[in-house]
Amino acid sequence: MLKEHAKLMSAFMASGEVIGRKKLQKMIFIAKKLAFPFQERFEFHFYGPYSEELTLRVEELCNMGFISEVKEKKGGYYQYRYSVTEEGEDFLRIYEKDMPFLKDCLTDMNGQSARFLELVSTVLYFDTLPKEEVAEKVFTLKSKQKYTNEEVDEAYAYIESLKKVIH
Repeated sequence: MLKEHAKLMSAFMASGEVIGRKKLQKMIFIAKKLAFPFQERFEFHFYGPYSEELTLRVEELCNMGFISEVKEKKGGYYQYRYSVTEEGEDFLRIYEKDMPFLKDCLTDMNGQSARFLELVSTVLYFDTLPKEEVAEKVFTLKSKQKYTNEEVDEAYAYIESLKKVIH
């Protein structure tokens, strides 16, 4: 059971602080699509790929005291900040999972906006389709985000840059 928790803890450790639940979901989904060994199942939801398993695992890590979750009022909504606690660092020293290049990928993703990661994860979710069909899905399913063709191209370029980091 704790093996999957340790993988997730490694992701938090590699990322430093992650601001936003949506961003966290997208970062783990993208890392999984890049062949990092995350086991959480994802489905397509309102904000793109989402994993109930990931939400529950993060909640468990918070309850165990390994992850700190800070809820902040941000205008009309709440934002969550996640970071590894001292107890979490101790746990990782025992159970650390060796995932080369994870830190480089997650640090880079953590520097991106949640909006852009939502686009990248949506593109990756439909990665078996031709690019034109993926763009059509993005414009239909994410119409409120008003993504442009240029942003879709940027998402594809970003995915390729992440692949270069891990290969």
